[in-house]
Amino acid sequence: MLERKQVKGRAQITFVLPDGNPPGPVSVVGDFNDWKPGTHVLKPRADGMRAVTVALPTKRVHSFRYLAAGDYWFDDEHADGHDGTNSRLHT
Repeated sequence: MLERKQVKGRAQITFVLPDGNPPGPVSVVGDFNDWKPGTHVLKPRADGMRAVTVALPTKRVHSFRYLAAGDYWFDDEHADGHDGTNSRLHT
């Protein structure tokens, strides 16, 4: 799930997943962090979810995926679209 907020010409995108599903650490990996795993790791929230917020430029399209433990890559079913193997996000 994606949560969005506009702040001073930037889009604050919060990537949200249920805590523990999938198990182990999960990071969001995309063109905004040079596809480097571990750069944006989702952390537990009080509401039983886990999340990480990334500030991105507006009026752009970004590709991303999630990477979980065991080299398990997956897409966000709530993304703005998909292009083959990647989720798409419009800011």
